[in-house]
Amino acid sequence: MAVCFSCGARLDAGMKPGRADICTACDADVHCCCNCEFYDVSSYNECRETQAERVLEKDRSNFCDYFAFKQGSSGCFASDVSPDSKSNPLDELFKK
Repeated sequence: MAVCFSCGARLDAGMKPGRADICTACDADVHCCCNCEFYDVSSYNECRETQAERVLEKDRSNFCDYFAFKQGSSGCFASDVSPDSKSNPLDELFKK
């Protein structure tokens, strides 16, 4: 199920969105890195597709030919992940 990165509304994953398509619930751009399955903040240029051109504004529409809806919902930016949900293996070493 494809969902909007901004509001979580369901999107039609069967169609390939155009650059001007927006979410009907919140007016966020649909054809953007934040909705793409290749978006990954830990990858080079934050994209797992090695041939894709660099996109600076990940939450804005773009012309990327490799766009494919990611399945499920998650935030767009690394700051969307709460610090409590990250576990650091070194924390176990330094507990008193």
